Amino acid sequence: MTFLSILFALLIEQLKPLRADNPIYAWIKSFAARIENWFNAGHAHHGRLGWFVMVAALTVPAGLIYWVCLRISPLAALAWNVLIVYMTLGFRHYSHYFTSIQLALNTGDEVAARALLAEWIKQDTSDMDITEISRIAAEKALVTTHRHVFGVFFWFLMPVGPACAVMYRVAEYLARAWNEPDHMKQEVFGRFAERAFYWIDWIPARFTASAFAVVGNFEDAIYAWRNFADRWKDEAVGIILSAGGGAMGVRFGTPAESASDVLPIDAATVDSTLESADGFPGDPPSPRTLQSTVGLVWRALLLWMFLLLLLSVAVWLG
Repeated sequence: MTFLSILFALLIEQLKPLRADNPIYAWIKSFAARIENWFNAGHAHHGRLGWFVMVAALTVPAGLIYWVCLRISPLAALAWNVLIVYMTLGFRHYSHYFTSIQLALNTGDEVAARALLAEWIKQDTSDMDITEISRIAAEKALVTTHRHVFGVFFWFLMPVGPACAVMYRVAEYLARAWNEPDHMKQEVFGRFAERAFYWIDWIPARFTASAFAVVGNFEDAIYAWRNFADRWKDEAVGIILSAGGGAMGVRFGTPAESASDVLPIDAATVDSTLESADGFPGDPPSPRTLQSTVGLVWRALLLWMFLLLLLSVAVWLG
């Protein structure tokens, strides 16, 4: 049932992508804002209480409805699973930005590419060159795909899958909504949400990085993961981008200030033609990197689906 649920949800999303500004997401954002307004009294434990209230309010009903559907019939449970996966996935939410940026760069329209990227990441891109545009677009695509696809897949495989998938997406949103806005950056209210998502995403991030390594350049991906992941402030982002960049042979952004201890390069395991000055395996990003990113994501998705199919067949035969 799990395999069919994900397969049907993916097919439906390809035919009818769920808009990022749909009414259900808008209601969840509004609810999160109300929770923050009700509970935020300037103390960290208020953020913890608000997080549990928000997560429970959305995951408990998802789990109860799944239980009721199982009691009714397997088809009812399957339909509920498909709906939840469809609502929690975001494979096509932002793909139009990525595709449009790729087309703009391929046609030499840097102005349009900058404008599209600025709209996507909500930052000033006026001074960015083609290399920087390509790098940020590819990085954003890999991280977004992990959080909107592979992370959801992982938690959906857990017992009471629909509730776990909802929990993951809500936790990911709260980690952003209660920490990233300017008015929340100095607040302690969102610290628990950020830490909670760190642990919730700890295993999924490593599964995603492993999938990138398997379907790409395995040796460079593992080398970059082991030696360069700590260059990013966000550990999970560092793992995904270092492994993804190594798998594609591309150098992503790696702030040097958090990587004072980098192991020496092992020439036997890393192709010397891909070594940069600081040892990160890969070439500078280019418009071709965007096509490589698409290929890497799709191969990783097919790997997940193939492994899930094998697991489902083993369960059926057992």
